[in-house]
Amino acid sequence: MQNSAEEDVDLARSRQIAPPPVSKHLQSLLTFFGAVAITLVVHLLISKNEPSAETRYYTIFLCTVLAIAVFTAPAQLFSSAVRRWRQNVHPILAAGTLLLCLWEIITTGLRLLPLPYFPSPAKVLQSLISDYKLLFDSTWHSFVLLLCGYALGVLAGLFSGLCIGWSRQIRYWGMPVLKIVGPIPATAWIPLAMVLSPSGTFSAMALIALAVWFPVTMLTSSGISNTRASYLDVARTLGAGRGYLIFRVAVPAALPNIFIGLFMGLGASFLTLVVAESIGVKSGLGWYVSWAQGWAEYGKVFAALIIMAAFFSSIMTLLFKVRDRVLVWQKGVIKW
Repeated sequence: MQNSAEEDVDLARSRQIAPPPVSKHLQSLLTFFGAVAITLVVHLLISKNEPSAETRYYTIFLCTVLAIAVFTAPAQLFSSAVRRWRQNVHPILAAGTLLLCLWEIITTGLRLLPLPYFPSPAKVLQSLISDYKLLFDSTWHSFVLLLCGYALGVLAGLFSGLCIGWSRQIRYWGMPVLKIVGPIPATAWIPLAMVLSPSGTFSAMALIALAVWFPVTMLTSSGISNTRASYLDVARTLGAGRGYLIFRVAVPAALPNIFIGLFMGLGASFLTLVVAESIGVKSGLGWYVSWAQGWAEYGKVFAALIIMAAFFSSIMTLLFKVRDRVLVWQKGVIKW
């Protein structure tokens, strides 16, 4: 037994003396550096026969990414927060960089996809930079239109959902209307909206609001009507009135359902925004995609799609932050 104990002590000492293995953050850093370097080398080899004006911005972009990664790497030696953040983002950034490399090999290198429908990443970046003013203006108009339509739909959905979920009389008449009108896609109302609306912008805003209204109403009414009876009974016993029961008991209990409706409505609003802008609005990202497609400028089409992805993802992330802040009292319970 004594020999066994001594062996365990010697093993523990040897582990302490032995040099530690390469840390995970260093591995992720080297993986990212390698991915960017491979992508840059492949780009330089493939783009020799391409016009320099088309590939210049992409070369500068890759070199800049590599330089930023190299010069900011020492920061993680002094900050644990930076080290954790970079360890988390480096693998996905490396994967995205390798996807860019594969994209360029398929389009510019092997010519497996027909041109001009599938441009190279260098062509997309050139279109993104050369047309940045119009893209910024289109993004701004889309943001304003989406914000107005979404806010209008949320307000209408919260009001109707609260009424349907709380009142049996309103539920009796409101649920049939909700079940008949709600499932119809908002984009199906475009022909009627173009006839009845005084302007394309107003009709697009109304269609976005309609797309948001149905999921918000449905989930809000479900959350309000499914409030635990024990919560309401305790509040009534303590002398709470109807307003207190609604806004201080039922609505907080229904917040998880309400946020699910907000997320569903936000996804529906993105689809409706793009479709409505491509038909009846003379500005916005949806209009820009249709305009670029009409001129066979598919590099600009892909540039607009990238802007859409970043734009919609940022709004969705912001809504997640709001949900986490509002529902902080349910931290650890909500998994979505």
